[in-house]
Amino acid sequence: SAPTVAAPASLGWITIDCDDAAAQATFYREALGWEITFSEGPYSGISDGTITIEFNAVEGYRPPQWPDTGGSKQFHLELMVDDLDQAAETLIAAGAAQPQFQPGEGRFRVLTDPAGHPFCIIRRDVPGTD
Repeated sequence: SAPTVAAPASLGWITIDCDDAAAQATFYREALGWEITFSEGPYSGISDGTITIEFNAVEGYRPPQWPDTGGSKQFHLELMVDDLDQAAETLIAAGAAQPQFQPGEGRFRVLTDPAGHPFCIIRRDVPGTD
């Protein structure tokens, strides 16, 4: 393992802008199996007990574009799965969408969450993903 580096900060949580924080928290609870830890006003969050993802409803929110031709994506999550087809089916049933443009030659699949953020599902057995 890599040596520990002394740092002046630690990651508190990740905040993702969206149009409906409660809907995002519900979707990612289904996707990751994490607990919804708070949901009040424009804020909702999920956690696995270590990492928290907060969803922040922003007035006038515009989803990023896919494929990302102009730098609008800003970030993406990569979720590790055992079976791409089964995971995609489950995530689409939970509210994801599958864009037509699919790079990756079957090693991964791009989906979008209910707020339009692209994310990837990647087979756990793909080299370099351990």
